[in-house]
Amino acid sequence: MPQDNLNDLIRKGVSALDKGNMVMALVHFEAAAKIEETPTVRSYLAYCLAKEQRQLQDAAAMCMQAMQKEQGNTLHYLNLGRIYLLAGQKVKAIRTFRKGLKLKRDQRIINELKELGVRSQPVLTSLDRNHPLNKHLGKLLKKIGMR
Repeated sequence: MPQDNLNDLIRKGVSALDKGNMVMALVHFEAAAKIEETPTVRSYLAYCLAKEQRQLQDAAAMCMQAMQKEQGNTLHYLNLGRIYLLAGQKVKAIRTFRKGLKLKRDQRIINELKELGVRSQPVLTSLDRNHPLNKHLGKLLKKIGMR
């Protein structure tokens, strides 16, 4: 019975997150954590705490603990990346998202990266991204549809 209740709370919390109701999601994940603090619950709870209460350092630490306990779950990379974005650490967020994608293709991570508008590699990787050749070649290739 407690396991059914836990799964129900997680499902309700995820549904609230999807609808953008962060307060309700936080309530559900806190209740789930009182029943059993699984890595999934910790990860979602960490994201909710970061988003709703701006407890960014604690949230990042909680998410990393969830990653250590349940390696290979892309959910933790998704939530940690989102926490880094909330903290204004875009480079760390992108790195985290990419690590998650190396483990397994996760559409939620792909959507986050698309929303960020991650840049393509420079055309000439031996030159700096800001080098005039890279800038102009990149624009030209984009215009002719090769990029």
